[in-house]
Amino acid sequence: MTHMSITSKLLMAATLAALPLLTVITTPVATAEQTSATVVHASGSQQTQYRTISVDGIDIAYREAGPANAPTILLLHGFPTSSHMFRNLVASLSDRFHLIAPDYPGFGNSAQPGMDEFEYTFDNLANVMEGFVDKLGLQRYSLYVMDYGAPIGFRLAVRNPERVESLIVQNGNAYTEGLREFWDPIRKYWKERTPENAEALAGFISPQGVKWQYTHGVRNESVISPDNWNVDLRHLTRAGNPEIQLALFYDYQNNVPHYPAWQAYFREHQPPTLIVWGKNDYIFPAEGAFPYKRDLENVDFHLLDTGHFALEEDNDQIASLIRRFLNTDVASNR
Repeated sequence: MTHMSITSKLLMAATLAALPLLTVITTPVATAEQTSATVVHASGSQQTQYRTISVDGIDIAYREAGPANAPTILLLHGFPTSSHMFRNLVASLSDRFHLIAPDYPGFGNSAQPGMDEFEYTFDNLANVMEGFVDKLGLQRYSLYVMDYGAPIGFRLAVRNPERVESLIVQNGNAYTEGLREFWDPIRKYWKERTPENAEALAGFISPQGVKWQYTHGVRNESVISPDNWNVDLRHLTRAGNPEIQLALFYDYQNNVPHYPAWQAYFREHQPPTLIVWGKNDYIFPAEGAFPYKRDLENVDFHLLDTGHFALEEDNDQIASLIRRFLNTDVASNR
């Protein structure tokens, strides 16, 4: 047998052996109102899917991972970010849980309707997220809220308490104790909606201001990826987006009158709650974490030595706490 014939047979054998693996790499068929990009490992484990679905005529982008029949976690992001903030957590938990992380209108990869088409208020963002949940048919889920995700998510919880299996609160406020010095220039804008007071808030969405939100209070700035603020700045610098962010700064005042209703929800429904809070956060400091203990009886409480975006430094610890929390406190009540 010649060297050439041996080589040919080996190549043919390798090709035939690879065929069964190649057949598991698939692309799902998209419906008329839902599109997605899916990557599937040859071993059969599923990576994050990047989908878009229309809610009230607005294209809402979202990440989805994990078995569809597993316990669901709905992840609601904060300012000034998007579902990108959950990228590592989704990868850490998708073996055991079904994770859904949407981008709000005007954020991330979701559509940005003009302010003449859509009123950018927390009530309206919650309405869109409620429509999103309905469209996906999510009947029961644990609710992870961070920053802006808290006033949006708690509106959903109050409207449909039977859907919320548990709460995971990460630097998300529901008490006046949590609105401290950082909020002084925003409070001034609430009182007087002038161009001068608006100008004082522009730094929050500047490149330096966005980077500061990720790096202030962290243990080791060198582990915080610049991708974070670069990704955020993509939507923050769209035409019309600074005006949208300003509208939401102004509307945040309308969350405060809801605090008593959200606290009543905690007391009445007593959802098992995991608190994982970056204690060095200047935006939502630890003073906003402790009051949850007043109203909730089943609280797993953790202050972490990091800043506003706690997942950037402590993703592994938070993922481990979520896994233990959902597999014990929540599973025992299911």
